[in-house]
Amino acid sequence: MFSWAVESDLASVNPASQIKLLYSGDGFHTWTIGEVRQFEAKHPIGSKARLMLHLALYTGLRLNSLAILGRQHIRNGTLTIRPEKTRKSSGVTVEIPVLPELQKTIDESSTGNLTFLVTEFNKPFTVNGLGNKMRDWCDQAELFHCTTHGLRKAGATIAAENGATDEELMAIFGWTTKNQTTTYTKKARRKKMAAGAMRKLLPEGSEGI
Repeated sequence: MFSWAVESDLASVNPASQIKLLYSGDGFHTWTIGEVRQFEAKHPIGSKARLMLHLALYTGLRLNSLAILGRQHIRNGTLTIRPEKTRKSSGVTVEIPVLPELQKTIDESSTGNLTFLVTEFNKPFTVNGLGNKMRDWCDQAELFHCTTHGLRKAGATIAAENGATDEELMAIFGWTTKNQTTTYTKKARRKKMAAGAMRKLLPEGSEGI
């Protein structure tokens, strides 16, 4: 509950974060590519659900920024927004190019005037309302363990595995320290090193086996 409140910008800190758990895991589940494709298969091009998916995945923005994101934030192919979380802390502004894949989804979707994502009454979503709607869309795709924040983690994971540096991840996701980025870059490096070293497990002379 507290983690959700922080993600939704309803609380600045998680009062339970310092409580030692027997096993904390990795927090929100990170979407896999297969899960992204499963969501897309359920929610076709032009749907609000598909638009939400691509806005979250291809910008890395948090739920509170996605709820207010609109055409006014894009100029000459660049998305510029100051997330609520950084506005209250570091003041960092996120400036990222709009990927062609995202622009295509926006162009093929029905959007609101002030925000891309609107309710059935053509009104902007509240943060809570958009979070609840995304929960419904995920459940409809039988992705009961997936969340909006998990898409942010998926984006960071994909970028790191494609070679993004800590500094590049900081620029994309609005982070100001490497505390968050090293989680992704270290995992990506370990994955690549393991892939490159696997044949070293083979005994000498076993190439023909």
